[in-house]
Amino acid sequence: MEFSERLLERLKVAYTVGVLTGAGISAASGVPTFRGKDGLWNKYRPEELANFEAFQTNPKLVWEWYDWRRKLIQQVKPNLAHYALVDMERIFPEFAIITQNVDNLHQRAGNQHVIELHGNILRSKCSRCGKPYLQEFDVKQGIPTCPDCGGLIRPDVVWFGETLPENNLHQAQEFAMASEVFFAIGTSAVVEPAASLPYIAKGNGAYVVEINPEDTPLSDAADEHLKGPADQILPALVIELEKIR
Repeated sequence: MEFSERLLERLKVAYTVGVLTGAGISAASGVPTFRGKDGLWNKYRPEELANFEAFQTNPKLVWEWYDWRRKLIQQVKPNLAHYALVDMERIFPEFAIITQNVDNLHQRAGNQHVIELHGNILRSKCSRCGKPYLQEFDVKQGIPTCPDCGGLIRPDVVWFGETLPENNLHQAQEFAMASEVFFAIGTSAVVEPAASLPYIAKGNGAYVVEINPEDTPLSDAADEHLKGPADQILPALVIELEKIR
């Protein structure tokens, strides 16, 4: 696979590189869409269960769904795209992954600086005070409560109708502003505020690269669109980076 001289020249001297990832980067890992071919969960749309009102009404049902999703996630593994980003973190002095995914695959692959915009499905927190809940528990035996305030424990993900974690969003925006090269990988580029990050980067002088098999609303604005699967493009790019850095 060949890469443009413009891209390689920018990467050769770049100090700060940012990466925004969406569901597409996990496609080669076989991360399920959670809609199942049959069974109980086909009766529900994700919007019906992934919201605070549903949790208040029937926390056991919501937790059963998330427990099922967690088990599916734990069965998949990071793919070559995830591992290529680990190599890139080693190559560039300042490097961060800003992810819309909740699957924890960047961390499992070995990336250290991951900014999660939508939370992490493998974590839990208090629904009232927000304090992390670190103990393991079996949903079938009941939903635990927070030892500090007594609130019900919930999945540590951003539900429909909720705002993103303010500190994480601020970090993401700051890193986008500082990036010399900014990648948007496997994201539909329509879900805000994440969709604005490549434009923030570009507005502050970054060279914006989209990696996606399909065209998105970002495609025309990006400096380059590398059309194809991330698990093929990123390992090839790392090989080139190791030649020029």
